[in-house]
Amino acid sequence: MLTTLSIALGFVLDGLLGDPDGVWHPVCAIGALISKTEKLLRRLFPATPRGEKIAGVVLWCVVCGVSYAAPAVLLWLLGRASPWLAFAAETLFCYQIFARKCLVEAGDKVYEALQTSLAEARRAIAHYVGRDTGALTEEGVIKAAVETVAENTTDGVVAPLFFMLLGGAPLAFCYKAVNTLDSMVGYHNEKYEHFGWFSAKADDVCNFFPARIAAVCMIAGAGMLKFDSRNALRIFKRDRFCHKSPNSAQTESVCAGALHLQLGGSAQYFGQYVHKPTIGDDDRAAVKTDIHRACDLMTTASVFALLLGLAVRLALLSAPLAMGAGGF
Repeated sequence: MLTTLSIALGFVLDGLLGDPDGVWHPVCAIGALISKTEKLLRRLFPATPRGEKIAGVVLWCVVCGVSYAAPAVLLWLLGRASPWLAFAAETLFCYQIFARKCLVEAGDKVYEALQTSLAEARRAIAHYVGRDTGALTEEGVIKAAVETVAENTTDGVVAPLFFMLLGGAPLAFCYKAVNTLDSMVGYHNEKYEHFGWFSAKADDVCNFFPARIAAVCMIAGAGMLKFDSRNALRIFKRDRFCHKSPNSAQTESVCAGALHLQLGGSAQYFGQYVHKPTIGDDDRAAVKTDIHRACDLMTTASVFALLLGLAVRLALLSAPLAMGAGGF
């Protein structure tokens, strides 16, 4: 029950505080562990496709194992001293894992930059997307921001929540390690094609259920916000696989349908033109306020997922108690 309360309080704290500037974050430690372990493994294993794949699997096991064990052991030690110390620490961990406020702040930064100039907006969105932003139009910047918010509804909120509900903060930190590994080594390029293969596949597997839960919650959120939930459902059914990732277009398609925008499409990455399918119908041009609408949709879906998840967890926790009371 204390873990359930920690999850709820962590979500509230994230909404109130976000990630304060200049404050150390555990994900930084995960990133440092990935970098140092990668360097060591590249010296230990041969630079062949097979050797790099094996090294990549070892990297994943080490980083995810440490990311789970470190908070789990700390919470166990604190729990031996006082369950309330463990509760306070797990609440802090849950707060640090959620990223809903960060997504809203990212959208706000791009929106404010658009108010200044297109050049500022291009620089702002470059912090959040992998594509080349130097030639983006204003509409291109807006759509990139909407896509970022929609896609990261899964990675930043619903997937961490999913794993918290299953295994508390330690399992959620393990998920953050999976996600960080994919963002650091899960690339289709010469350096990481083999080394990052396992990390990329593992991220797809871990996000499979959360991405679909996030999409369903986003459709419900669209209805609550008086957006076009019917069109959101229609585009979701049609375009949810219009992406090289099996998960990314799940929420992007809902957002595109709810806002009547066309997202995705071909773009430049590191100077190379990459063909990508579009998501949604080109019903209208994107405007600046669509960034705020996407953030509202993400927030509503996140709250809906939290309430649903907590209800299910509490029901499962109370079921054994009810059965015991009935037997007595």
